[in-house]
Amino acid sequence: MLEIDRINVYYGALQVLWNVSLRIEKGELVTLVGSNGAGKSTLVGSIFGFSKVKGGRLLFEGEEITNLPTYDVVKKGLAMVPERRELFPKMTVYENLILGSYIKGTGGDLAYVYELFPLLKEREAQLAGTLSGGEQQMLAIARSLMAEPKLLVLDEPSLGLSPKLVLLVLETVKRLNQEGLTILLVEQNIRHALEISTRAYILEGGRIIKAGPARDLLEDKDVRESYLGM
Repeated sequence: MLEIDRINVYYGALQVLWNVSLRIEKGELVTLVGSNGAGKSTLVGSIFGFSKVKGGRLLFEGEEITNLPTYDVVKKGLAMVPERRELFPKMTVYENLILGSYIKGTGGDLAYVYELFPLLKEREAQLAGTLSGGEQQMLAIARSLMAEPKLLVLDEPSLGLSPKLVLLVLETVKRLNQEGLTILLVEQNIRHALEISTRAYILEGGRIIKAGPARDLLEDKDVRESYLGM
């Protein structure tokens, strides 16, 4: 469904990504892991046109999307949950959700997101900025689902959440995938991310250093020593 083929990304004269390749098949849950500064958010930005690619290409369902404007990428069926959620704090929960479906013009499946996150139904008239961190993350995920994406990209969805809420968010991600949604999960919580994933890539210093089935990487000696403290 998504193929990233040997892309290079620069910030000015500084190269940040080096010949990065990654693929996601329809129905997979693929995790991209790495430490702070590894280039994960830059890679996500390259998919949605935030980070300009210089060399290499990106294909979605066989069609090139390299450096397309963000709105065109979303129209093709990709959606993102940003690292910092980027909600509209002075708008209600309901208004944030409706905005999620705007570019598609479909109205979204409000009943589905309320079934997935019943709390949002209870809080639909509440301002988004008054929600707790966990509630805001639920809203950010729900808003992205209102675009009815073919592929969902989640950038650090567990960031700043308590361990209990981290598990809740990742269980929700797992459920979405089991219901047929293709997902790219960008995550620092490596153990839990690998446990729910089909395959995974490890990014360090702007390069993919390991890739393979998530279960194999969980048992990989280098991964266990460097990322799991074992």
